[in-house]
Amino acid sequence: PPLLGFFRNDLRGISYTPAMEAPDRVPADRFSAHLDDVGYHFRLLSCRHGLVLISHSSRNQVLVWDPVTGNQHRIAAPLGFDMNSTPMDGAVLRVAGDAHHFQVVLVSYKQEDEQAIVSIYLSETGGWSDLISTPVPGEAMDYEGMPAVLVGHSIYWLLPGDDISVILEVDLHSQILAVIQVPTNMFAKGQYLMVMRAEGGGLGILSLSEFTAELWKRNTDGDGVASWVLGQTIELDKLLPLSSDKRSHISMLAYAEENNVAFLRTVAGIFMVQLESLQFSKLPENNNAVVCYPFESVYAAGSRHWWCHGASMMYLLSRQAYLLNLC
Repeated sequence: PPLLGFFRNDLRGISYTPAMEAPDRVPADRFSAHLDDVGYHFRLLSCRHGLVLISHSSRNQVLVWDPVTGNQHRIAAPLGFDMNSTPMDGAVLRVAGDAHHFQVVLVSYKQEDEQAIVSIYLSETGGWSDLISTPVPGEAMDYEGMPAVLVGHSIYWLLPGDDISVILEVDLHSQILAVIQVPTNMFAKGQYLMVMRAEGGGLGILSLSEFTAELWKRNTDGDGVASWVLGQTIELDKLLPLSSDKRSHISMLAYAEENNVAFLRTVAGIFMVQLESLQFSKLPENNNAVVCYPFESVYAAGSRHWWCHGASMMYLLSRQAYLLNLC
């Protein structure tokens, strides 16, 4: 699916920034959540498969929103989850081969107990799974992490700490949790990390230090022993058109998993870099986003009323085919 743009949290609530050029560009006001309690503790958690997951802490619920159709589903948080008192992460995804049903994964970080607690919601049944938990170093739960990445049938979150960073894995099939240690040499001071899909499949990490990006892949040998292997190194100051007076800082904002694109903030603006071809483009507008949530979906930008006949019906069929072929 095309990378249409990204959502982010801001002072106005939740806003959308388009990433494509005309005529494919979707205007920012086309995707509005129309939240009825603006300013009442809404926070973006996830974007995937054309769906957006938003937490509403004042009501202790989550909202699953399809920006293309406008459909919204409000879901009460599972028992034992309190969005006002504990850090939270979440992810949303469509059920493979089913355009109508979705899953929500919520993570609650109990810092005093050094535990991550997870529950999985299935729209088909309308219920949450039993709570599952695993020990997590308390220091790695100081910050709510970057958006998760879906690799195979597992969701991964990077939990960054000052002296220790780990990756939380949620296997959606077995509903088993695992904690993966991040090598200490990957998170030196001033270094940015982000989980990603590795080349050829599997879990990867994008590491950024000053102007050098490194793409790491986690390999497992025949004995089940896992190790991190450095794949590609990218010199961003040579790739991106940055003048000498605009090379002071590069930071990572997001990773679009279906398109394998990294969002990078520079003094000159926000760039999108395709990590295989190394083709890049600069967003037409800049903003103060710290973390953004890429929106990858099929959308007919030229048709406001996409349920009409003719070309818009062809769009509907193509979107249905995309949703049914999700893996």
